[in-house]
Amino acid sequence: MSSPTLVQQPAAQQSRRALVAGSVGNFIEWYEFAIFGSLAAIVSANFFTTAGASDFEALVKTYASFAIAFFFRPVGAWIFGRIGDRAGRRPTLIIVLLLMTGATTLIGVIPNYATIGIAAPILLTLVRILQGLSAGGEFGGAVSLMTEFAPTGKRGFFGSWQSFTVALGLLAGAGVAALISAVMSAQDLMAWGWRIPFILALPLGLTALYLRLKLDETPNFQRTQAAPHEATPTVRPSKGETAKAILLGIARLMGWSAAGYTFLVVLPTYLQTSLHATFQAAILATVLSNAGFAAAIIPAGILSDRWGRRPVMLTGAILIAILALPLMKMLQNPDTPPWAMGAAVFAAGALVGLLAGPGPAMLAEMFPTTVRYTGLGLAYSLANAVFSGSAGLIITTLIATTGNKDVPGYYAMATCVVSAFALATLRGSAHMKALRD
Repeated sequence: MSSPTLVQQPAAQQSRRALVAGSVGNFIEWYEFAIFGSLAAIVSANFFTTAGASDFEALVKTYASFAIAFFFRPVGAWIFGRIGDRAGRRPTLIIVLLLMTGATTLIGVIPNYATIGIAAPILLTLVRILQGLSAGGEFGGAVSLMTEFAPTGKRGFFGSWQSFTVALGLLAGAGVAALISAVMSAQDLMAWGWRIPFILALPLGLTALYLRLKLDETPNFQRTQAAPHEATPTVRPSKGETAKAILLGIARLMGWSAAGYTFLVVLPTYLQTSLHATFQAAILATVLSNAGFAAAIIPAGILSDRWGRRPVMLTGAILIAILALPLMKMLQNPDTPPWAMGAAVFAAGALVGLLAGPGPAMLAEMFPTTVRYTGLGLAYSLANAVFSGSAGLIITTLIATTGNKDVPGYYAMATCVVSAFALATLRGSAHMKALRD
């Protein structure tokens, strides 16, 4: 066991190392999801387009594969969360990283439907399941690591780096997709070029592994491990208390999950299939929305350390609920100047950033150390499974069946209304208190 001083107050070097090591895994995870979302039409053509099937049917199957990964996130959050709350954050995050990197790299080498037939979509779906499991285990561990190592009064700032590296991953994924589409012919991109972004996950993963191998265990976890040998051992919350906190966490996150995926990931395919934009224009819009998202996250986290999580996150949820439909109308109007469209999608991403910046710290403050990895991981992964993973499938299907192009706006608006009510129940002083052991 480390010395009492080290356990109670992490050194600045430990905090910085935890921040970097926790962030890099999130970057890889969301880089891949951005690539998959940005190249959904190409992936569907390679793996799900069969004789007699329409492009729409193939796209729906692709989004179903996209959703499957999200629905396995809660399973991964539960499995790895229990391991992380018992064995420690460090070893669990190393296992999760190896699984995530291997699965993402495999997508880049799986033969397509034309080569191996029905085995291609089956293999792709199995790899997506592995990604879902690893992603479910990543968030809870990374946020626990960052917030438990955070210096006093900087938990919102440290937690915001989780979301910021998500934004960087999404931005990098969309940027790489835009780059290869610009420098490669459409034929080469369809045949083999789309594989390059997935294979790039391998060197990224090896870098992340090196950083995580140098990690120390968090001071909070060390205290809970020492508690059984002390006069007043740590009391674990009941299953009912943990379940209630998870449900409340889901309600607080659903607007972030739904609006985030609507504006940051589903947008390129929506613009192409519903508004008939070019692939390059759709990717550019996605890059701008993700840039707005990234720009707002860390300032929002810092503000939440000063003012509290509630005012910052509530502002984001209310503004999205008010502005989601006007944004859809701007995108649909052919007379809207390109600069105005760019500003609108940038602003939409920034509003999501107001939710994402303080979100990780808010979740960490809802659970004690003994169940933090599991609790916040399940809240986040369940919210994402229902409201993010299904977003592309729900939006694409509803637009096709109803002909209403405002569906994405209604989806973001409705979920943010619910989140606003849940966020209003946050205690204003939680950000100033120490995390519960």
